[in-house]
Amino acid sequence: MAQKIRWGILATGWIADLFVKDLLLSGHEVVAVGSRSQTSADRFAQTHGIATAHGSYAALVADPHVDIIYIATPHPQHVDAAKLALNAGKHILVEKAFTLNAAEAAQIVHLAQAKGLVALEAMWTRFLPHMRRIHAIIDAGTIGDVRSISADHRQKLPDDPKHRLNALELGGGALLDLGIYPISFTWDILGKPQSIQAVATFRQTGADAQVATIFHYASGAIATTLSSSDSAGPNRAVVVGTKGRIEIDRVWYAPTSFRVYDNDNTVIETFDHAVQGRGMQFQAIEAERLIANGLTAGDILPPSQTVAIMATLDEVRRQIGLIYPSER
Repeated sequence: MAQKIRWGILATGWIADLFVKDLLLSGHEVVAVGSRSQTSADRFAQTHGIATAHGSYAALVADPHVDIIYIATPHPQHVDAAKLALNAGKHILVEKAFTLNAAEAAQIVHLAQAKGLVALEAMWTRFLPHMRRIHAIIDAGTIGDVRSISADHRQKLPDDPKHRLNALELGGGALLDLGIYPISFTWDILGKPQSIQAVATFRQTGADAQVATIFHYASGAIATTLSSSDSAGPNRAVVVGTKGRIEIDRVWYAPTSFRVYDNDNTVIETFDHAVQGRGMQFQAIEAERLIANGLTAGDILPPSQTVAIMATLDEVRRQIGLIYPSER
């Protein structure tokens, strides 16, 4: 039996907690955690039964028993944490948004390539069973040529101006936390848009509260996305083609069901597949597959596309006038 890939967890917040639960539930090996404080690392390790707790990120990446680092800090800290891990010879799985901007993303990807290491974006939606089935249906021509996509990601999140999601210095706002999902989805199905239009509304902190985008493609297809942190939406998605459509149920970016309709509005396929836990383990499976096969890029979400998606987000931010403090 091949030796298991050993995970180290960098940062101990909410998303790291969710990811580790899914890793352990599905039989992956988590051997170490690192935090900026020993107390936080100890607490996280005790909660999840992790053998080693490091009181610094530097100590975590230097741990010889760790093969891959999951980076779960806020976005502005991703680039430094990623470089730290890569320079220590560790593969990385980096939470989305991958970085604050495309320039930072390119730095990570170029360093990983130079060292022959995996640098995978933790866009967990891409790797879920229902998304892989949707791709197969579209690739088979079942719904014909894709003409439009619509997807929303709207949640009523805390209004506290001190909350991370509302703090510009922490990369807060609807676009990088929520809009990344539908925008990555449009990239997954249609690729790079030919043109981009974006509008937004803002909180008093300067963080974006709502962002709407229209993407137009060389094929003539159009994709619309709407994301918000100040109001809850249906969180559904629809892909419409010349021969039919796919309607993805709430919540479309998490494990869920969908139906395929033909142009007579007849259901021709229903997908409803139970997933263990929250479903975050599928991105780990892809990362481990790449490592085991000596690869640094896969077809589902290659690093080059991660950089290109960050460039799309950069253009959206340019149009809505959103600049983070570290970029000034």
